[in-house]
Amino acid sequence: MSKPLEGVTVVEVAIWGFVPSAGALLSEWGAEVIKIEHARTGDPQRGLSRMGDFIMGTPNPAWVHPNHGKRSIGMDLAQPEARELLGELVRDADVFLTSFLPSARRKLKIDVEDIQHDNPKIVYARGSALGSRGDESEMGGYDMTAFWARASTAASITPRDLDGMIGPPGPAYGDTISGANLAGGIAAALFRRERSGVGSVVDVSLLSSGLWAMGMSIDASILQNKAWVGQPVGVYVAPHNPLTGTFRTSDGRLLTLVMLQPGRYWADVCRHIDRPELIDDPRFSTQESLVANGAEAVEILRAAFLSRTLDDWRVRLRTMEGPWAPVQDTVQVITDTQVRSNGMIGPVTDANGDPVGYDIVAGPVQFDNEPPELRRPPEFAEDTELLLLERGIDWDRIAAMKATGALT
Repeated sequence: MSKPLEGVTVVEVAIWGFVPSAGALLSEWGAEVIKIEHARTGDPQRGLSRMGDFIMGTPNPAWVHPNHGKRSIGMDLAQPEARELLGELVRDADVFLTSFLPSARRKLKIDVEDIQHDNPKIVYARGSALGSRGDESEMGGYDMTAFWARASTAASITPRDLDGMIGPPGPAYGDTISGANLAGGIAAALFRRERSGVGSVVDVSLLSSGLWAMGMSIDASILQNKAWVGQPVGVYVAPHNPLTGTFRTSDGRLLTLVMLQPGRYWADVCRHIDRPELIDDPRFSTQESLVANGAEAVEILRAAFLSRTLDDWRVRLRTMEGPWAPVQDTVQVITDTQVRSNGMIGPVTDANGDPVGYDIVAGPVQFDNEPPELRRPPEFAEDTELLLLERGIDWDRIAAMKATGALT
């Protein structure tokens, strides 16, 4: 099956998680992604040895997640001959993808006008911490600072009675979301170029992605001049809707209901918890009475869900009309049959399509009802010679650049 971006070439000069994760998605969608890494140090993401309580091994998920499916060249862009070679790669490319700060882009001559000089029709895509304009556009940042803290998620999720701030749920959380936004913007720019022949400059920042993720809450705050307040610590139930909340099961697990029209779903819920007599109970028989007596309904639901294990409820609630879900951690979701049957987690393969022995999370987009092919990430600079030879660069030139340290 052909992929939508087959034939598209991406030159990536980017480090850490955010922008490289966009490159990984473009690779899943069929693009050839050429990752330019510093000739001696490579992408510092390779060296992350610890994430939270996890000590990284081999393969390293900090490297695999944002870099699978790419090819790697080791190149020192500070050397003129390497920059000249980059220009030759860019002339044959469709997308230039970078995370470098404006000062570094100017120094290495890889800013917009430099790359557009090499290829006027290129889609130039850049990811930043805080956006391309304004007093702080030259500043860097990480997803913890720009996406999580500054864009209001941290303050909105942290209960007001908690001293401090609740951190992101996992590493590269905002990076990965922002990378998907950037990949989508690149795809739109390629579509525009296909129609008009005109390249684009695509900008996505961690800050803008964080704002977009919180958009409904921020819009409410704009209209009402009131901050979104974090819920108290503990099992949560919406104060005016007993069918939107989290309930504990007999084996200590949690399940969550999200039924925004409680009156519509109440009778069906009652049947599924073996309490049909509550359907016509005047305390709950109308939307208004159910809301008015929500606290009593919550206590009934709590007792009901505590009577069975989560696995029992999985079977019993399968036919329930209203939306619900088990609350799962990062180990439990790995064996979720719905995740697996849809290829949302799948095996990593080598260039020949053979499994290499581990699975990863796939990108969220599928085409023609097929899960993406998940190819392994590159070893440092492993494609330097082959990729350049494929593009007509003669061996003597490659060897000479390796001798000076311009190439690895």
